[in-house]
Amino acid sequence: MAYAQPLPAHLAHQSSFASLELSAVLDDLAARFIVNLPAEELESMDRVCFQIEQAHWYYEDFVRPMASNPSLLPSYTLKAFSLLMFKSCPLLHDLVPQHAQIWTSFMQYKERVPVCGAVLINEWWDKVLLVKGWTKGSSWSFPRGKINKEEPEAMCAVREVLEETGYDLTASFPPAQLHPSYVEREGHERVPYYVELVIREQKIRLYFVPGVSERTRFETRTRKEISKIEWFSLSDLPTWSKEVASGGAGGNKKGKGAARTKSELANGRQAKFYMVTPFISHLKLWIDRNKPRNLPPRPAASSLSPYPVPARAPS
Repeated sequence: MAYAQPLPAHLAHQSSFASLELSAVLDDLAARFIVNLPAEELESMDRVCFQIEQAHWYYEDFVRPMASNPSLLPSYTLKAFSLLMFKSCPLLHDLVPQHAQIWTSFMQYKERVPVCGAVLINEWWDKVLLVKGWTKGSSWSFPRGKINKEEPEAMCAVREVLEETGYDLTASFPPAQLHPSYVEREGHERVPYYVELVIREQKIRLYFVPGVSERTRFETRTRKEISKIEWFSLSDLPTWSKEVASGGAGGNKKGKGAARTKSELANGRQAKFYMVTPFISHLKLWIDRNKPRNLPPRPAASSLSPYPVPARAPS
């Protein structure tokens, strides 16, 4: 989606941003992210706002840390920063009175942009990899992200999983699916298999990728987006077992107090995994049908090699 790329970290100290004041920084960001957009992109306020979102990330993560006097470059919320960009960019200045309406429309549009990602399954088919957002109270989810304009779904999934976990899915897909011109045929066979759901008017597609080593060293390539990357046992996920799905039915029945406590725990787990739960029934069915019957037994934890394996799908 973005047309400008941030400076490499090792070149950050060479940036001329260090001595600039806010007005000059905004002018520079407008030139980098807005002014040179193709004409058809400039006609779409949603596309322009996506670029402003990229500029905000660049400002907060690369520009402000370089400033010789950080007080001259305050931190802004995305909405407040977008208003500054509207005021400073000549192409957007006349739209300042409509900013609130444009921004509200953009946020609604963002919620409808399709999302692609993957369910990474370990080599014993009993764990999945989840990521947790950066902000306080973030829930766990499968690695995934919004698709770029005219980007094939497989390319989006590979890109987003790589950005969020450092794991390269390229070898899991037929090469044709990763070509920018790829168009999915109606009724085609799902290789690799995927599930596509619509949640709150947003289409989410997740590819199922088994055989990922638990010894893989995962490391996010994003900044301030992912706080944790962890393996979770399938049996620990809400709704995986009937007991969890029913809030502990058949368990301890020592009165209403105990039942209420179990119910509250179940609800808390649901909230913690609310972006995972809708896919559980599909994942469980797929694993039941496709899990190899001759898997070697899981070795003792102490016998697992401490050395990480490459963070890429086997070719």
